[in-house]
Amino acid sequence: MKVLDKTISQLTIPTPFAVGDTHVYLLKGETLSLVDAGVKTKEAWDALKMQLKELGYAPGDIEQIILTHHHPDHIGLIEQFPRAENIVAHKNVNPWLTRDEAFFSYYEEFFKDLFNKCGVPSKYSAVLNKLRAPLNYAGLGQVTKVIDEGDILPCHEDWQVIDTKGHAQSHLSFFRDSDGAFIGGDHLLHHITPNPLLEPPQQVTQDRPRPMLQYRTNLNKCLSLGVKTVFPGHGDVFSDIDALLPVQMEKQEKRANNVYKLLVEKTQTPFELCKQIFPKQYEKQLDLTISETIGQLDYLEDKGVVGKTLKDGVYYYHAE
Repeated sequence: MKVLDKTISQLTIPTPFAVGDTHVYLLKGETLSLVDAGVKTKEAWDALKMQLKELGYAPGDIEQIILTHHHPDHIGLIEQFPRAENIVAHKNVNPWLTRDEAFFSYYEEFFKDLFNKCGVPSKYSAVLNKLRAPLNYAGLGQVTKVIDEGDILPCHEDWQVIDTKGHAQSHLSFFRDSDGAFIGGDHLLHHITPNPLLEPPQQVTQDRPRPMLQYRTNLNKCLSLGVKTVFPGHGDVFSDIDALLPVQMEKQEKRANNVYKLLVEKTQTPFELCKQIFPKQYEKQLDLTISETIGQLDYLEDKGVVGKTLKDGVYYYHAE
């Protein structure tokens, strides 16, 4: 637990995930708000209660929940605050909180079709049956106040809402212009680069999002804001954003260049590329590694240096 200034404190919550601990933030203003809500485990709940107590509060004092995005390590404990009448978030968080069955059926069909088009062999189809597994760590609820780019956080008028899609299609961050403070969820992390994750479009008729392109666009947006201090969802608070983000973008460009070199050698499917890029991880983390592979291909395609053709229902990428 860290008191960062007179209006914001950082509470650190354990998770069962490889990413490790996650941070939530107690935000004082007209209303006492909690930004993000950890993961739904006893260990997380005990840690959150203990740290609230150290700050002189109890769960019943929380009046509002604000969410940066829908991933389970950020929404797990939303049901535990009896006075929190409002859940404030992007509209795309809601299907995850309400367990919208139509949405999840659509979500699963999207990935089934995507895996087929990526050339993923049928023997790996079992991973599609595990897409809902993270929901075991997520809370149930309902977004009561929808926010988006340019809005002001309800009851915290000094915080502006910033669209930071890329890691998630629901991702928002919060910026305080007076001192350059930035509550960044998983968008800005110092020790790792968050994986831009594939998700289906909100409407069947729309093209799928290109999360890598969104992520890069929103990194550049953050550079233009005048961010001084980042309060992240994981890892240390940091202030070297102007030096860090160009380095992170350059590393991504180098990873994309490695994909390009593989395509110079021969035309390949996304799955064939994924196996070469992630030889040790792809079988156990196929959804994450395919997302990363497609992200690099989207970036290269946007640059005009690779193209693709659809043959027998499978995409084949080639260097231009």
